[in-house]
Amino acid sequence: MRRLLTALLLSLCAAFPAAARAPLDDAATAYVKLVLGVGEHEDGYVDAYYGPADIREAVKASKSSLPALAAEADRLTAVVEAVNPKTLTDIEKKRRAFLAAQIKAVKFRIGMINGAKPSFAEEAQALFGVNPPLKPLSAYDPLLARIEAVVPGDGPLADRVDAFKMRYAIPKDRLEPVMRAAIAECRARTAAHIRLPAEESFVLEFVTDKSWSGYNWYQGKAHSLIQVNTDLPIFIDRAVDLGCHEGYPGHHTHNALLEDRLVRERGWVEFSVYPLFSPLSLIAEGEGNYGIDLAFPGEQRTAFEAKTLYPLAGLDPKTAAAYGTLREALSGLGGARLTITADLLNGKIDRETAIGLMQKYQLVSRARAEQSIRFSEGYRSYVLNYVTGQEMVKAKVERAGSDPAARWKAMEAILSEPTLPSDLLD
Repeated sequence: MRRLLTALLLSLCAAFPAAARAPLDDAATAYVKLVLGVGEHEDGYVDAYYGPADIREAVKASKSSLPALAAEADRLTAVVEAVNPKTLTDIEKKRRAFLAAQIKAVKFRIGMINGAKPSFAEEAQALFGVNPPLKPLSAYDPLLARIEAVVPGDGPLADRVDAFKMRYAIPKDRLEPVMRAAIAECRARTAAHIRLPAEESFVLEFVTDKSWSGYNWYQGKAHSLIQVNTDLPIFIDRAVDLGCHEGYPGHHTHNALLEDRLVRERGWVEFSVYPLFSPLSLIAEGEGNYGIDLAFPGEQRTAFEAKTLYPLAGLDPKTAAAYGTLREALSGLGGARLTITADLLNGKIDRETAIGLMQKYQLVSRARAEQSIRFSEGYRSYVLNYVTGQEMVKAKVERAGSDPAARWKAMEAILSEPTLPSDLLD
């Protein structure tokens, strides 16, 4: 009888060999190998990987060529599209759409590594799933006129704004306690609404010689390395900016939730790798920026900064409101950065002109304008994720209503599910 039962079980396994695996699992594993393979050809393409070590080792050993990787991307696209969405649950349908979009971006990036020179719009659509409307720079002139009234005086407006903000620079010997206090508050406000993995943690590090002001290097197991670039003076408002964007509810929280709820709980290995130039980055940078306003709505940010951060930085809390007014006025200029970057990448303006326009329309010093252009030259259309991504995440979350709990619930869904830019339009 025992032999008969064993034979019966073996025959059932032979009849249904894929029963233990979801329809997309094999494609997901192949996708991870594809991304890691492209990463062997472009430094920085793989922003994070915390999947099985043997997969990475096998990829390194295989040394696949770019044409072979492009062919594999085509094969995977066909495999994913062949999975009938009618056989999937709602979240599995999102998984299928996510994989298809990510693979498309991988294929496009392979072409760029191989020498393709797309326009800003072509690149934005293919890599990040959006084609942001770009306003002419003249559209921002009325805002510059209003900022003139906030920072009156003689000389170029950018110089006046920079001089005003320099009064709010955090002394280097006070930078770490200010940053740690800001991150702690960002975490507390996030943890009040979102269940974080019990073991989550981060290490804070200060670095130099970077084109960015802050970066989160996700390590896996709910752990991150958060780096802050000290090449240029760090103004007091950047503490909350970086604390939320890089930490809570930003990149650290986003990656920790994807790992906890999709990789660990569901076994979806594709979320153990993060290709930087992909639709996932629009979600990541968008939620990182909007997360600041979600965690500190209305006047709460200025109030917290005045009460906690200003004393730690040795600044006068009575001046916090004035700085908050300027910060709010400057927030409307974000789109100008996209227009300048697009014109630079499309060959309409040269580097020196771009630096000058960045000074004028971002109201920053020449050193900060140069750093911004350096970023645009390296990361290209990626800059749209900060502006367009924020606008799209904000619209999605705020459609949930004015109740803070409902907005945090909507944000949690974005952070912990397979989310594409198109999902933000629903």
